[in-house]
Parts: sequence; structure tokens; C-alpha cells
Amino acid sequence: MSAEARHTGLDPVCNADVRCLILGSFPSPASLSARQYYGHRQNQFWRLLGAVLGEPLPELVYPERLERVLARGIGVWDVYRSCVRPGALDADIRAGEANDLAGLVARMPRLRRVCFNGQTAARFAPKLTVLGLATVTLPSSSPAYTLAFAQKLARWRAGILPES
Repeated sequence: MSAEARHTGLDPVCNADVRCLILGSFPSPASLSARQYYGHRQNQFWRLLGAVLGEPLPELVYPERLERVLARGIGVWDVYRSCVRPGALDADIRAGEANDLAGLVARMPRLRRVCFNGQTAARFAPKLTVLGLATVTLPSSSPAYTLAFAQKLARWRAGILPES
């Protein structure tokens, strides 16, 4: 990928039954190449979410992962539709164009909670709290965010399944 090229993200993974939406910032080059959310093998997203849900998500093929999370009322998307980013770090995102979050929310009548996968995505929280949604910032699943897995998992559990 060219360092100065504008990259376009992935389509949302959602349906009308989604109750919790997990928003990242923008797919990594590995994810864009694979056309899969959290496609970099070192990203802990599928491991974390699998542990929260009690599902073997990392062991499943990608389409089955998506089926399982949707069956549990969880959707996945990103806050940016497109951006210029030389590399994979959120800190390098420039000229970001936001996704139509309000438009997506309108298509999910059961949505009550939005969880942001990291601080960059969490900058969009005010756009969703004004829509009456609860928002939670989760520690990033990125391998660049070095919090111990057990600590990340505890915060993901509390954020995604607050009634637990």
C-alpha cells in the first residue's frame, strides 16, 4: 500500500438485532488486504471477544466468526470510512472521513451500547451519547497496546457484558 494513498474501510457487520456495537478506528493494512476485521494475526480482538462470549472465535473461519457474534447481538464497524495512514498505527491516521454512525444506528432499533476499541475510536463517543446510547471505552486489542491480556479481558467483559 502506498503511504499517501487514501484507504477505504470495510462494510459494517450488523443487523437489526444488534444490541452492542464495537467500533474500532480503521482496519490495519493486514485487515484491509484480507478484507476481514482484525485480520492481523497478532491483534487480540477475536481472542478477547471469544473469551467474553465463551465462543472459540479465533479457531473459526471468518464468516463463521461473524455469524456467531451477530447471533449474540454484537456488531462490528469502524469510526472512519476512509483515511490516509502510512502504516498501521492509529496515531498515523490523517484526513479521516467519518462513517455515518447515526445512519447505522437508525437501522439497529435494539442497539443500546457502543464499545470503542481504543482511545482513537472513543473520540466519537459524543456523537453517539447524543443519540441516547451508552458508550464504553475498551482497551485497544492492538498488539501495540501492551496492557496484559488478563487486564484487557476483565475490562472487555465489564464493558460488553455490564450485567455480568
